[in-house]
Amino acid sequence: MLVLVVEDNRDLASNIIDFLALGGMECDYSDRGKHAIQLIKETRYDAVVLDINLPDINGFDVCKRIRQTHSTIPILMLTARDSLPDKQLGFDAGTDDYLVKPFALPELEMRLIALSKRSGSLSSVAEIKISDLTIDEANHEIFRANDKIQLPLACWKILLLLAKASPAIVTREQLELKLWPESIPPTDSLKAHFYTLRKLIDKSYSEQLIHSVRGVGYCLKASND
Repeated sequence: MLVLVVEDNRDLASNIIDFLALGGMECDYSDRGKHAIQLIKETRYDAVVLDINLPDINGFDVCKRIRQTHSTIPILMLTARDSLPDKQLGFDAGTDDYLVKPFALPELEMRLIALSKRSGSLSSVAEIKISDLTIDEANHEIFRANDKIQLPLACWKILLLLAKASPAIVTREQLELKLWPESIPPTDSLKAHFYTLRKLIDKSYSEQLIHSVRGVGYCLKASND
């Protein structure tokens, strides 16, 4: 399950993302409404956690703009405003549910799962198969041949992006933006993540699936593709 967390309080966002990751959910993050709208145009999310008070445009307007192109994606609004008129504004904008701050993280997780099940977004996620590699996005599971592989979260994001684009090349810039949408680290962190990814996905198997394209990026494909 892939969730977009839109929240300008980075401490709160970090807590949400870390907690949801423990339950097998993958999260992208944005602290700006306009950036969130752009991410939703580029990526298929199973749910959106949306704060109302954002620094550029408010969550009500973000919700309205999402609904113009994504009528069924579940949206859960976070707010410190618990009055009925404020909730009415949110529902009029197109939100599916409300959670008033402060809230319990397990409740947020339960509400997201319930919203996704009702919308059918979880059941529509298919497995991705490339040669003997199987990626089950919904259950956050990876198998190579008969082996189950556990990946760090950054490596999971990289592999999923490559798999969805396969056999096309994903540029270094696209990968860096996916991993670090706000600020790309000064060190060559991407290369370190690919070292780990190759070690877990390719090293113990006869067929290489992860390929570097010098000066361009990376791709995930079988030898006969």
